[in-house]
Amino acid sequence: MSVYSVIVARTKSEDKRNAILSAAAQVFAERGLGAATSAISNAAGVAEGTLFTYFKTKDDLVNALYRDIKIELADAMMSGFPRKKSVRQRLEHVWNHYVAWGIANPTHHLVLKQLEVWGGLTSESKSAGSAPFAEIQSMAEDAVEQRIIQDLPQQFITAAMRALAETTIEFMRQDAGKDEAYRAAGFEMLWAGIVRKKAGH
Repeated sequence: MSVYSVIVARTKSEDKRNAILSAAAQVFAERGLGAATSAISNAAGVAEGTLFTYFKTKDDLVNALYRDIKIELADAMMSGFPRKKSVRQRLEHVWNHYVAWGIANPTHHLVLKQLEVWGGLTSESKSAGSAPFAEIQSMAEDAVEQRIIQDLPQQFITAAMRALAETTIEFMRQDAGKDEAYRAAGFEMLWAGIVRKKAGH
């Protein structure tokens, strides 16, 4: 087999893997994580046996999808991250890009919410999923040390931010004419809830 043939074969394999993951996201968004692998293979246009050539088990497939979506989200949130700006400006960047990603990718946004509470996530997947966001966590820790934001558990701040972001995304979808107003208001509510009183920006 020529080098060209090997490259083509690898490209096709990568395309097929991506097609399976894309189909899985769509099927899970419509039917939940309990959907059968046969539905995923049908949506991907491949035989069910082919699906298991790429992913040994359904759990492997779900974990792979989780890692892929988290990388996609991290790329969106960290694109153009203003490292030299204030804590408020950096946090607002993260907020704006998360909300924008949720609006632009409704299927992955919905599926990610399911995946994050799924009991089958491996420790490796959790580590891989959190690694791209290490800079955000470091920023929050520094902000606490500098007494810019309140000394609250990271999990609490993350959960509060996520809940407020989900509400913001929902209202932005329902009333697109006021999407920017909801986005800005959501961030102001978040900032007001975590900033120390009299702290500067």
